[in-house]
Amino acid sequence: MPRSVNHVASRAKRKRILKLTRGYYGARKNVWTVAKNTWEKGLTYAFRDRRNKKRNFRALWIQRINAAARLEGLSYSKLMGALHKNGVEINRKVLADLAMNHPEAFKAIVNKVK
Repeated sequence: MPRSVNHVASRAKRKRILKLTRGYYGARKNVWTVAKNTWEKGLTYAFRDRRNKKRNFRALWIQRINAAARLEGLSYSKLMGALHKNGVEINRKVLADLAMNHPEAFKAIVNKVK
């Protein structure tokens, strides 16, 4: 009996990957093995950077809160310590947004815990 090979499925699989790598540079977009390796590597980067994104945003929020707090005469650590001591339940994301977009609201929070 002759060997049965499902050319339709294997071609569709290759076509799907090559469609995902459109826009890549050089052989990365049209050579099957290079494109597949590049696409797989991209998935690992995406997985890693979804976690790094959270880390980077937290660092950004802390920098923004620190800058706004120093305008009010406090350091970041003193402000956060005072917030926790006074039982103010507000996260860094919201605090940073207030510091950037609503400085009067941020000032009111700082005055409450001073």
